Amino acid sequence: MKELLISLLDLLGLAFWVEIKTDYPRCTYYFGPFLGNAAAAKAQAGYIEDLQAEGSQGINVKISRCKPKDLTVFDEKEIFPYKTALSIF
Repeated sequence: MKELLISLLDLLGLAFWVEIKTDYPRCTYYFGPFLGNAAAAKAQAGYIEDLQAEGSQGINVKISRCKPKDLTVFDEKEIFPYKTALSIF
């Protein structure tokens, strides 16, 4: 029943999500959906720990109601700096 309610809230854009932005690599990650702010806040420590273990730096966390289009958004120019140069050839 709880999963159904979370799915409905997510469909309406009313579910809570943990948004984590990192400076390096320059990414935005979305974790969720959650039924409430407290559940999202409780889960955020694990996500931060995983990102730190992967070497991420400059971690900023925000919990909000939203409906992310993509769960991971990254700066392609930073990760693939030669992508545009190679696509010319």
